[in-house]
Amino acid sequence: MLLLVGSLIVLIALIAWLRLHAFLALILTCIFTGLCARMDPVILLKSIQDGVGGTLGGLALVIGFGMLLGSLLAETGAIKVISQRLLGFFGEQRAVWALVFTGSVIGLAMFYNAGFVILAPLVFSIARQTGQSLVPLAIAMAAPLSVTHCFLPPHPGATAVANVMQADLGQTLLLGMVVGIPAILVAGLFFPGFLKKIPSSPPKGIFPESHTDKRQQPSFFICLVAALLPVLLMASATVSALALPEGNSLRSFLAFIGDANIAMMLSVLAALFFLVALRGQKIGPALEQSAGSLGSIAGIMLILGAGGAFKEVLLDSGIGQQLAERLTGLPVSPLVLGWLIATVMRIAVGSATVAGMTAAGIAQPLLQGGTVSPELMTLAIGAGSVMCSHVNDTGFWMFREWFGLSLRDTFRTWTLMETIVGVVGLMGVLALDIWI
Repeated sequence: MLLLVGSLIVLIALIAWLRLHAFLALILTCIFTGLCARMDPVILLKSIQDGVGGTLGGLALVIGFGMLLGSLLAETGAIKVISQRLLGFFGEQRAVWALVFTGSVIGLAMFYNAGFVILAPLVFSIARQTGQSLVPLAIAMAAPLSVTHCFLPPHPGATAVANVMQADLGQTLLLGMVVGIPAILVAGLFFPGFLKKIPSSPPKGIFPESHTDKRQQPSFFICLVAALLPVLLMASATVSALALPEGNSLRSFLAFIGDANIAMMLSVLAALFFLVALRGQKIGPALEQSAGSLGSIAGIMLILGAGGAFKEVLLDSGIGQQLAERLTGLPVSPLVLGWLIATVMRIAVGSATVAGMTAAGIAQPLLQGGTVSPELMTLAIGAGSVMCSHVNDTGFWMFREWFGLSLRDTFRTWTLMETIVGVVGLMGVLALDIWI
């Protein structure tokens, strides 16, 4: 615990006091933590490399294609059309409701990172049209994505924990929705009301405003299809995995096009066709203009990779595992204990999926005797796995860099929002435990 706290103090000092770039500060903290944990220098370097590669390997294409898609949707006026329709339905004063609703729908079918890069342009567009502060709108978008990620199968973390606990996926999904709705309402609707005065400075050139004449804007239906195509492709893969047997050719095809990387690429190509080519515009200049926005995410990618390296060092050094194992003897409810173990793992290693899986392995024996519902234990661990997100979590850096927040304000917004989701989630689980 002292080493973990000391590492966080070093990282915060390097960024906040010495004003080092977060990428360099994270790599230096990785080296400091690994050497203090007495890791072999060669193994430490491999952990850093594996952390960077593993993180960017799963994120680079999704973020890159997502940035292209978001830029195309912004430059062609598609995002503006969608935001105008949403604001027309909910009203400008309820822009937060519009984003919470959209984030909940997208989050049901799309993994967090993909959903984030798809919805970020919508946040910028609504902020420009309404004149509202960017930060509350960003939290309203991110909260439902986080809730669906940690509570609802078929998201990988929730599904993996449910399998370890031998929980019924259908029951877990239904109970997860019961627990998730209050968490979304508190974290996504109530909490953003306190964040209106927090400043933000997003990267220049990210999702520029469209100046397309209203008469030249694409139809709402075309805009909606272009924006939701990644969701539809990923959802088709999920449904086919549940409905079709392994080895089925249709299932294999849908799994391929429903992979997050392929789905985002196909969506970029579809946007170029429907929003550019069919409207009589040249694809080359449109794509070149959108590709110019990729430069704004170069720093973000480096920081995400370094955050993954920090997570890997904490994992390989055994710090998180040792802390979690020491909690198993505490005289508290098994559900609270599962949540607490997942929380400690989340603080120690950063990844919600790793935290949930590790906590599930440690807490699984607590189910012996049949006194605890495996579905509720799955949800309790899911709630703990999103607690206290901080500098070793790639989601923390995505939110900070995308919306241009200071380190302090990221803790006050993103970290607190994730903690609210975790606490409200645990309260919901304990309330359901009375009746189940």
